[in-house]
Amino acid sequence: MEVIEENDRIYLREVLLEDWSAFHPYSSNEETVKHQPWGPNTEEDSLFFVRQVIIDRKQRHRSRYVFTIVEKEMDQVVGNIEMNIRDWDGVGEIGFIIHHDYWGRGLATEAVQLMINYCFEHCELQRVVATSHPENIGSIRVLEKVGMIKEGILRKDLLVKGKWQDSCVYSMLREEWIEKSARL
Repeated sequence: MEVIEENDRIYLREVLLEDWSAFHPYSSNEETVKHQPWGPNTEEDSLFFVRQVIIDRKQRHRSRYVFTIVEKEMDQVVGNIEMNIRDWDGVGEIGFIIHHDYWGRGLATEAVQLMINYCFEHCELQRVVATSHPENIGSIRVLEKVGMIKEGILRKDLLVKGKWQDSCVYSMLREEWIEKSARL
């Protein structure tokens, strides 16, 4: 399968059917998915997710991009990252999840940076947004490390495990990405 984006430690590629078995250990883990509106997944849920991703990427006007995050050294699937086009005039929203055994290693930060690059370079977006539960400190750190700006909090906008939760909204604009890229 073709590499979509890469750096020295990881690469992003399209999801393969057999990835469901690598996704399942973290999508079924209560701690890993506690801030997600879905999960913990059954095996059937994980397989359904992968099948749906494969169907979605074949759409004529593709609006959903889900990539597998692979750690290069061990050739190990460590998570997945997603971008959904929210507005065809140039707005995309990203989300990511990393296997709990790989937390704290900077892989999520690298994956988000690669996805942001993909959004601006290949999808020609004007704005990339992401949301995080206010208590999800790890995800908030990732978004801030890549240079996304906190815009505010959406109050009780997401139903998670039967409770309405707030979401912190972060964004990066095309001109901010260009400026940041020029400094690297």
